[in-house]
Amino acid sequence: MSRVGKRPVVVPSGVTATVEGQTVKMKGPKGQLQFVVHDDVEVKFESGAVKVAPKFKTNRAQAMYGTARAQVANLVEGVTKGFEKKLEITGVGYRAAMQGKNLQLALGYSHDVVYAIPEGITIAVPKPTEITISGTDSQRVGQVAAEIRAYRPPEPYKGKGVKYANEFIFRKEGKKK
Repeated sequence: MSRVGKRPVVVPSGVTATVEGQTVKMKGPKGQLQFVVHDDVEVKFESGAVKVAPKFKTNRAQAMYGTARAQVANLVEGVTKGFEKKLEITGVGYRAAMQGKNLQLALGYSHDVVYAIPEGITIAVPKPTEITISGTDSQRVGQVAAEIRAYRPPEPYKGKGVKYANEFIFRKEGKKK
């Protein structure tokens, strides 16, 4: 039984929530988001809060209603505060720069990697070795960060590559004679 799913998601002032069938829509100062809840989950909007409950006593319904509650909470946080991920670039000559609506990355390849920024995502480069990705949708912000990191994941010997700001890279010792 989910403990997360039992708590209702309180909708703060300034945010409009509507529940139409299995679709939950949130509209706030940062924009508008929606999420389609799984069929095994029942969702209701009562007294300023969105409540989620399983429709059946199956294992799948029990698992999905905690997930659905977390997704609805992410909608509320997205339209009020938004989400942000920070990436750090480590390595000699490795750098990032904005080039119009694209992110240009020099990651040690023979060519620069040009990443087209998707709609609804904002990328800032405060320093050539830092990238800040922000947006309203948690999943899309994380996906963009993962795609940028995948161009050159950090390697364990020198720590070169693109890593999350809070990520710990387990370092290995090199070869011995």
